[in-house]
Amino acid sequence: MLAALAGSVAGVALQLQQAALWPAGIYAASLIAGLLLWPCAGLAAGRHRMPGLVLAMLVGLLLGAGQTGARAGLRAHDALAPALEGREIVVEGRIDRMPQHRDGGLRFAFDLDGAAGLPGRAMLFWPEAVPAAEAPHAGERWRLAVRLRAPHGNLNPHGFDYELWLYEQDIQATGTVRASPAPERLARPDFWALPLERASEWVRDRILARTDGSSAGRVVAALVTGDQSAIAPADWEVFRATGVAHLMSISGLHVTMFAWLAAAVVGRLWRLSPRLMLRWPAPHAGLVGGLLLAALYAGFSGWGLPSQRTVWMLAVAVLLRLSARRWPWPVAWLVVLALVVALDPWGLLQAGFWLSFVAVAALFATDAGPLAGAAASKRGGAVRRLLREQMVVTLALAPLGLLLFQQVSLVGLAANLLAIPVVTLVVTPLGMLGIVLPPAWDAAAFVVEALRGGLAWAAQMPGATFSAAAPPLWAAAAGVAGGALMAAPGPLAWRLMGLPLLLPVLLWRAEPVAAGEFEVLAADVGQGGAVIVRTAGHVLLFDAGPRYGARADAGTRVLVPLLRAQGLRLDRLLLSHRDADHTGGAAAVRAAHPAVGEAGPPCARGLRWQWDGVDFEVLHPAPEDARPLAPHNATSCVLRIGNGRASALLTGDIEQPQELQLVADHGEALRADLLLVAHHGSRSSSAEPWLRAVRPAVAVAQNGWRNPFGHPAPEVRARFRRLGIPLHESAVCGAAQWRSRAPAALVCERQAAARYWHHRPSPPAGEE
Repeated sequence: MLAALAGSVAGVALQLQQAALWPAGIYAASLIAGLLLWPCAGLAAGRHRMPGLVLAMLVGLLLGAGQTGARAGLRAHDALAPALEGREIVVEGRIDRMPQHRDGGLRFAFDLDGAAGLPGRAMLFWPEAVPAAEAPHAGERWRLAVRLRAPHGNLNPHGFDYELWLYEQDIQATGTVRASPAPERLARPDFWALPLERASEWVRDRILARTDGSSAGRVVAALVTGDQSAIAPADWEVFRATGVAHLMSISGLHVTMFAWLAAAVVGRLWRLSPRLMLRWPAPHAGLVGGLLLAALYAGFSGWGLPSQRTVWMLAVAVLLRLSARRWPWPVAWLVVLALVVALDPWGLLQAGFWLSFVAVAALFATDAGPLAGAAASKRGGAVRRLLREQMVVTLALAPLGLLLFQQVSLVGLAANLLAIPVVTLVVTPLGMLGIVLPPAWDAAAFVVEALRGGLAWAAQMPGATFSAAAPPLWAAAAGVAGGALMAAPGPLAWRLMGLPLLLPVLLWRAEPVAAGEFEVLAADVGQGGAVIVRTAGHVLLFDAGPRYGARADAGTRVLVPLLRAQGLRLDRLLLSHRDADHTGGAAAVRAAHPAVGEAGPPCARGLRWQWDGVDFEVLHPAPEDARPLAPHNATSCVLRIGNGRASALLTGDIEQPQELQLVADHGEALRADLLLVAHHGSRSSSAEPWLRAVRPAVAVAQNGWRNPFGHPAPEVRARFRRLGIPLHESAVCGAAQWRSRAPAALVCERQAAARYWHHRPSPPAGEE
């Protein structure tokens, strides 16, 4: 059984690596083969243990891969019809999640009635500019005018996979609510329609109203109801820098604490009735009651992956206790892991899954057993046990944090020792108490405000965080094992053997650039510009992408994590001009890379420098044109980069008059292997004489999917096609990687890291 469970997890992991789904018959055959081989595995294990284990693992692998592929195939049939994409249509359905406040509106999951060509669920955004007689709430049925599109997100190396996040929730479309015809509520929810979700929304709204929407009140709302979107981005930065972000959502720690308290209360109440005591022992009743109430609490708070893992782990523990059995911890851990993976296969690729399960495994593996329990019973033993467990989790999760986020908090151990008891024993109980006694929410917000002040001070300490390039999977796995070994009980000499296992993840560096060569990465930031240029020892960022709203920009979401994942520190930030789609992320980039500073030499003709044998030269604008009141596009910076063998031309938003002037001034000297298409492919740019002068081997247009400007314009696409110049769009390509040592090649992240849940935009007419 254990071999089969391990095989099933491996089967799911293998299926999740597929770039495209196989025909449905293959997955059906995999399921049938697994079921037919199951009795054979049992017989083989009875006679020959090793062949039986191998066969059992094969059975699990077939079943795991087969069921995941079959479910993925069903979701593929539920996709949005291409003919409906981008059109304004009227749909009916039910809001099945509490609406979450986003920049300028509300976001919510919407169950669509089964109309032809429509998916089962969509994620909708309701802008504040679209009026409604009453605010929408979970469980209500509405008729809405919407414009739907296939799920599409930015795709960058080591970046957040928004399309996977939607896929895991079985959301097959995103869209925006339109003003005409006006939204119409069709029915209020009945009692049985999403009762936990509606109750959670009711509590969240009252917490926010009670605390006047303060940032501390938003943290309380997130802890009670699981709405993490309520927490302000600035607070998230503090929590991440101090390593306590895991506490600011409904974590396994919260569910475990709630289960313990509930079991104690149920057991005490059970003892009040002699009749009940005769029917069932009070300890057993307490265990079952605590488990059921903990599951109810987890459902109330959104049923997130950490909550699921904890509920299933508690369920296994309760069943073992009731049946007077005792399993080794790896068995219970594997059973719960396989169960969670079977229920949610795509959760296997989420960071929270691994942080949760690795933390539990590390605690189990390093538990000192009876000795630890005896020590805890002595004076100070509980404190020592808490310190040891927090050290174990910190050491074990640090390598994993570098793999997943390329950052760990060096003040996290101390911060967690303060935050864990405050959040779990004070803030969360007060938050729950506030449901029946609202003034408790004021007290909880006061404690959060005080805690946040201390954490903000810790986050600003020099060296509060450690960042490193994203290590490969094998290095992170070795690091986790090394951290757990160093924290395990036993002789010091034995624990020190874990140190060599930590070295690969700590010393890992991204692939270097050879002296005299350079690399260009056109990041996928949506409708905007942002290009990272690397030489052997220096890094340039040309433009900083757009601002996405009041709470997010390309610097925070894409560029800072991307630079961190590659282990890069910026030497220069060069902004081509002042348009918001090129400067929106500049503040976040400067905050993360103070060395680039606020000031720098103006981006004007005559600026030139050399890094590691690579020449950088600004060709435009003229110094006298780089003035504050000049038209933005006309003063865009044009940067030429070359090493004598290959060259790249980065153009900002110049338009045809500037292109023609550059042709007149430089002629054939404009020749480049890589061209960053001017103004994202606007019809006002990319004149034919300009393209003939540059004659690039490849061209990249940084544009957003279904952007409102229609970039690149059809006539621009036709011009590139007529001249035989391959044109790659970031909306179709994702991040585009180009290297001077292979100037005719360009690697698209959307193709290189393709998975079957990724959107595959159709190429424009006439292109392949």
